[in-house]
Amino acid sequence: MEQPGDGAEVAGGAGEALDRPLPEAVRRRVVALVAEAFGGLTVAELPAQLRQYARFTPSRRLRFAGNAMAAALESDTVFRQRIGEKLRSGQPELAGAVESGAVPAAADPVDVAAAAYVLRPADWVKLVAAAGEEAQRADAERADEAGRRELERLRAELAEARERGKGENERLRGELETARRDAESLQRKLRSALSDVKRGEAALRRAQAEWEAARGEAAAQLSAAESENRRLKARLGEAESAVEAGRKAAREGRSVEDMRLRLLLDTVLESAQGLRRELALPPAGTHPADTVDAVRPGRMSPKDVAARALSETDPALLDQLLALPQAHLVVDGYNVTKTGYPTMPLEKQRLRLLGGLSALAARTGAEVTCVFDGAELAAPVLLAPPRGVRVLFSKPGVTADELIRQLVRAEPPGRPVVVASTDREVADGVARSGARPVASAMLLKRLSRLA
Repeated sequence: MEQPGDGAEVAGGAGEALDRPLPEAVRRRVVALVAEAFGGLTVAELPAQLRQYARFTPSRRLRFAGNAMAAALESDTVFRQRIGEKLRSGQPELAGAVESGAVPAAADPVDVAAAAYVLRPADWVKLVAAAGEEAQRADAERADEAGRRELERLRAELAEARERGKGENERLRGELETARRDAESLQRKLRSALSDVKRGEAALRRAQAEWEAARGEAAAQLSAAESENRRLKARLGEAESAVEAGRKAAREGRSVEDMRLRLLLDTVLESAQGLRRELALPPAGTHPADTVDAVRPGRMSPKDVAARALSETDPALLDQLLALPQAHLVVDGYNVTKTGYPTMPLEKQRLRLLGGLSALAARTGAEVTCVFDGAELAAPVLLAPPRGVRVLFSKPGVTADELIRQLVRAEPPGRPVVVASTDREVADGVARSGARPVASAMLLKRLSRLA
């Protein structure tokens, strides 16, 4: 089999070539000729790129292999010659007329151009160009004819639309006139409604003004009534408070006096018992020697104990004072804690001091009261007092110093009361009331021995 470009084609127009693309109508006809002649060739006679389409039907070849057949026909001379042979055998009259150059005038120019492209006779390029121009003229004429028909149709539609437009315009004019009359009627009704609305708004404003005036008067009367009610409630509260204060004063007067008398009696009794134990005479009668004021071996009187030279910070002095019958120790809380451990937080200061006082109360049996200044607190303290220790906070506006003086004044004369504070004003004040002040350092030393 001859290969493309081997010089096998000897036709007179073999060296000619188109200077423009093949007209689309001619190209479609050429591809159709190739698709028809395709089936008459063996697989070996087909170009390699077309062998996969050998078993396709002509219609499928046109659909899937159109471009490939056109490219093979253009580039493969031997394939084109084989297609030309199939064309000569299938359409001998057309092929003969094209090769002889005597193309009948009645022949389809597209068929002539397709046959000339495949057979490549002399001046085949002219035949293809002429056929292309003829096809273009035919297409132009058909387009002109179609354009004229479309123009006639559009003119007819335009005339019909004009007729319909006239009728529609007349109808719209009538509707517009009706709408204008309706609008005028609605405008009159609207003006009447607006007038009614204005009158209603004026009446509403008058009613609102009257209502506001009535509400203001009622509010004034209500305010006056509430003021009078509050005044009466205040007077009633004052009266109730006065009655309750009178009752409380009567109860507290009786209870305080009773308590003071009972405590004084207990103090006298216990003092007498203590003196009886300390001064008891032997069972035998009194001897002259027993009247001599002296200290017996192993025994000391309270006067002898007080005569010992003790320092103001010696804890032994505090032990002697708390050993007295019905002794009451009052502690200036923050004065003691800020003397002993000032760097600790207030809460931990309180807990440390109260723990030591609880141990001291258990050891001595004395009554212990610890007073803290309530002004130091941002909120009420949730504190469970330890066993044997009374914990008090001063009320707002009352200092801890004043509360300590009140506690001392509440005690009956003759009861031993000890106040632990280094505040000079507190010490002087309680001393005038009959209490014995001691330094905070003494109490701290005594508590340190219990730790």
